[in-house]
Amino acid sequence: MARYGMVIDLSKCTACYCCFVACKDEYWENDYLPYSVGQPRFGQNWIDPIKKERGEYPFVKVAYMPLLCQHCGSAPCMKAAKDGAIMRKRNGIVIIDPKKAVGQKQIVKACPYGVIFWNEEKKLPQKCTLCAHRIDDGKVPRCVQACPSGCLVFGDFDDPESEVAQLLASGKTEVFHPEWKTKPNIYYVHLEKATRNFIGGAIAYKDTDECAEGAQVVLKAPKGRTLRTRANAFGNFDFDGLLPGAYSVSIEAAGYKPQVIDIDLKTDKYLGVINLVKA
Repeated sequence: MARYGMVIDLSKCTACYCCFVACKDEYWENDYLPYSVGQPRFGQNWIDPIKKERGEYPFVKVAYMPLLCQHCGSAPCMKAAKDGAIMRKRNGIVIIDPKKAVGQKQIVKACPYGVIFWNEEKKLPQKCTLCAHRIDDGKVPRCVQACPSGCLVFGDFDDPESEVAQLLASGKTEVFHPEWKTKPNIYYVHLEKATRNFIGGAIAYKDTDECAEGAQVVLKAPKGRTLRTRANAFGNFDFDGLLPGAYSVSIEAAGYKPQVIDIDLKTDKYLGVINLVKA
């Protein structure tokens, strides 16, 4: 039996909202029993490219993170449901029964990801079904079909030849909030673009006021890890994907005095313009 899921690459998401529109087109006022009944026109985003801003002017990074039901292997919503209102198909897809779940508003509150919605008119919790009705017909979810950038990759994790299985085997994927121990079947590539911190800055030569292109920058990170980069043509540099902790940035350029900056990183840090003086 297949184990279906998705790998989402944040570096490829441009917030075109094709996934959102395709999902709304598929489910607005359309029933796909026994998996789902029509969602309302407004108020439900079964997939949502959430904007994540990091840093502050003049050094800001923006990424978009498509968020949908994680189809968890240990789903909190299933534990909150009564009378078997939520079931997991043999292929791993988590389904809210549109008949048994009527009136069970506690299911909405049970989801730590905030991706279950309440249909006030139908008194029903609703969420992404990974287009289970389409999968039954051998098709991919509508959001995957509509994505123009290849950000959303769907397939069988238990098929070693599938793209999702190969991405998982690459070691580049991770789940959102692993500390919640929900065992999601939705994985992300470059999740650090939405969840971790960066240290950045700009380097210039004080005597000439020129950008210090090529200046070497070394980051000493916790647990003895060392990262290296060089300033670009505008003198800019950055290190991304960092967790909070104590860091040290060393800057060197031929003919100029080296500089060392210690940082207690708690959130994104822009060091501003660092002027190097003649040795």
